[in-house]
Amino acid sequence: MFGNYLIGLREGLEASLVVCILIAYLVRTDNREKLLPVWIGVAVAVTVSLAFGAGLQFGTQELTFTAQEAIGGSLSIVAVGLVTWMVFWMRRTARHLKKELEGKLDAALAVGPGALVATAFLAVGREGIETSLFVWRSVDAADDGVRPLVGALLGIATSVALGWLFYRGALRIDLARFFTWTGGLLIVVAAGVLAYGVHDLQEAEFLGGLQNKAFDISSAVPVDSWYGVLLKGTVNFQPDPTVVQAWVWTLYVVPVLYLFLRKQPERKPVAVEG
Repeated sequence: MFGNYLIGLREGLEASLVVCILIAYLVRTDNREKLLPVWIGVAVAVTVSLAFGAGLQFGTQELTFTAQEAIGGSLSIVAVGLVTWMVFWMRRTARHLKKELEGKLDAALAVGPGALVATAFLAVGREGIETSLFVWRSVDAADDGVRPLVGALLGIATSVALGWLFYRGALRIDLARFFTWTGGLLIVVAAGVLAYGVHDLQEAEFLGGLQNKAFDISSAVPVDSWYGVLLKGTVNFQPDPTVVQAWVWTLYVVPVLYLFLRKQPERKPVAVEG
């Protein structure tokens, strides 16, 4: 549940910041009449993201077990790739996000309302699609699919509240530091999703080694214990991974965390002007 709260919070906060920047710029430049196309673009992006998630959830239910596992494993790898790209992209561009979006908005204003709709849709839709894919993978992997979904919705609700506070000027935080900490945690969560995806591909017989366990600590960490459920819900912990899973997890998390957490230039806090 925590992992999905984190992805909902981070992706939702990115989308909220984008919307706040777009709205604040239109208000500041006396273009309040252009707000409607922006909100239409946001609404379309949310609708498409929900439809994408629903299609993943219900579109795979009639498939064979092997097909479900193959699709689930493949999409897990895609989700990890998207999340990895997202955390590095935000770390690199957080400082210039406002200026970049305002430049795109100026160009869209010169074209017309349709361009404003497209700008808002593309800015918000990317986060929505990534969230749908990542959360669907967690819901599909969980014994109780309700908790991952609730976690993601709580994260999104928190991000919307934070976005509103940013817009009103009531909240200032070091966004670079925030995205660094949450990005590091997301990399660990993504490593668990990647390992689970590899297990799906092994069950689909796309990869071998399903019976070759790296270790088995199920007796010490039962999957139905409170701490087993906690570890599963936070970092997708599995007490009996295969050798391939263990190697994939290690070969992903060690270099990616090192590259992500290595020292970066100091950055000033980012504030959205209302």
